[in-house]
Amino acid sequence: MYTLLITKILELRAKQVPATGIGLFRLLYGLVTLQEIFFLLYFNHLIFDPIPYIDVEFPMIPFFLCLWAIVAGFIVVGYRYQLAMACNYIFWIVFVNFTPMQRDFDGGFDSFMTGIGFFLLFMPGDRAFSLDNLRHKLSTPFTHYASYPKATASSLAYYLPVLICLGFLYFDSAVHKLFAEHWRNGLGSWLPSTQPYYVSAIDMSALLNNEWLQKTIGYTVLVFQFTFLFLFSKRRLRCVYLLVGLGLHLGITLSLNIYPFGMGMLICYTLLVPFSWWRAAASLLKAKHPTLTVFFDEQCPLCNRTVLTLNHFDIFSCIDFKGAQGHAAQHPALAAISPETLLQDLYAVDSGNRIYSGVDTYIQIFLKMRYLLPIGLILSLPGIHGIAEKKYRAIADSRIRIPCTTACLIPTKSQKNTLYQQVFENFAVQKPKAFSRKLAKILIAIVVLQLNSTIHYGLFYRLDNPFKNSPLSAPIAEASNSLLMVSLTFLGITPHALYLHDHFAGYDRILAITYTDQNGNEQWLPFVNEQGRLLAPNWGRVHSMWANIAVTPTINNTRLKKFIMKVTAFWGPKTGLNLENAVFHIKMKRINAPSYWVYDQLHQNFSGPWIDIGTVKWSGHLISYDLPENINTL
Repeated sequence: MYTLLITKILELRAKQVPATGIGLFRLLYGLVTLQEIFFLLYFNHLIFDPIPYIDVEFPMIPFFLCLWAIVAGFIVVGYRYQLAMACNYIFWIVFVNFTPMQRDFDGGFDSFMTGIGFFLLFMPGDRAFSLDNLRHKLSTPFTHYASYPKATASSLAYYLPVLICLGFLYFDSAVHKLFAEHWRNGLGSWLPSTQPYYVSAIDMSALLNNEWLQKTIGYTVLVFQFTFLFLFSKRRLRCVYLLVGLGLHLGITLSLNIYPFGMGMLICYTLLVPFSWWRAAASLLKAKHPTLTVFFDEQCPLCNRTVLTLNHFDIFSCIDFKGAQGHAAQHPALAAISPETLLQDLYAVDSGNRIYSGVDTYIQIFLKMRYLLPIGLILSLPGIHGIAEKKYRAIADSRIRIPCTTACLIPTKSQKNTLYQQVFENFAVQKPKAFSRKLAKILIAIVVLQLNSTIHYGLFYRLDNPFKNSPLSAPIAEASNSLLMVSLTFLGITPHALYLHDHFAGYDRILAITYTDQNGNEQWLPFVNEQGRLLAPNWGRVHSMWANIAVTPTINNTRLKKFIMKVTAFWGPKTGLNLENAVFHIKMKRINAPSYWVYDQLHQNFSGPWIDIGTVKWSGHLISYDLPENINTL
């Protein structure tokens, strides 16, 4: 088995494939991280303050979140990729493990994003759709862009993240699902979608009320998760797993209010897209023939860097850049223009043989690039065009020309400055067998860490086994927990026992908060509405705080009071309430979470009546509760 693993690593390492999917994967990962940072900034006081706006324990949190946002922005555009990914990885670990996010505001996908971030440290994410790629080209300005080879990467960079981040996760989750009655009944996707706290604003009743459809989806998910680890790499099944996975996580994103989890999982499927699809997409989107030919001074460093930059952003290949010295004289439209004049400006000729120069050339470039058309239109405006013309003239007339020798036309090698380049292209090429042995040992270690989580929490924790009460069970369990702590923190390996029977069993009541306004009218706090749905933007980790920690099958009054305090102190001022004069009403509604299919269960849960069970008041910076001692008995 070990020998087979080494052989497979060597085979995958030798196979070079387009880096397009990895570049897009990096970009989407950065966008998901960026939106989560904006979410944390918006709910900064709710999440990080012991008492929102009143007791601010972490005043520097917004500053560090802004730093993280800058890092995430660098990841999106692919700037200083290695440094940005390392900083992002540290930010995820610090915020998840050393702030209230870890206990009270679990986003449900934090460990997953940490694990992906770890793999991105070793992936060539800077080779496509990145500014780092452009920076490398600009370091040799006299090298024509056509001289650079197409960006490629080892297929290992695609295979390993999918295997571990998706394959292991799915298998672990499927093991847990076998112990949930509603999953065994084929209703694993149906039950959460009938619970008011969990659904999005989209009404999926038409689908939920079809029993056979819901059971088909439920059992398909089980089969998909159990088999993904073993079959996703099979060429003929790759598209099947891609389409089913996309449908599964797109459904989660649209139907449930845990959209960050759905989006985080979706981005991984860019690594599963067949390479032929990327080539087909490129063939479909790119222009069959350039619509504009631009002529530039080959002996001007500024002109060469400009051309490299413009070509980098010409993703649809609509522009053809040619040296004025060797090609302009051959174009019939430019025959009447002297060579000296051609070198003074950036000239362009479109498909209708119309000639442009200076700022008008840039306008045509932006217009022909399609997605930059708005910039071209703005530059065309009378006032802006005049300003741009003066700026262009000042730069063009002061530029320095440098005669180029044959040596400066030869592309230089890229520096081995990323972990991927150092490990997968330097060490792996020089010592392929040593590389494959080391990587095989690392993979075996990761498998052991994952098995520790799956076997301990997916099997022994749930099964009545004879070893539970043995003298050895306690130290083994403690060692297993310690191991899981390390693997969770740094690799994102954690039990994926999401929305199982131990979550929904007894989940028969939900709570909401209203307040009395200045006119004596009762209003709903913009948190939970009359149906019982958690309103946007209280989704993701805020939903987790209320629906998974504050309100559970067995409600803990201490925890409930803590989160009522946080919610009222946060949303009160945001709705213009003076906490001193406000009276908040705690309402309760009965719902049902059956493990068997019930027609129109979602609307039945929506339409149940609310009853008042208590009030909450603020006095100064203190809050008082008038609540039953045990809500579970109501």
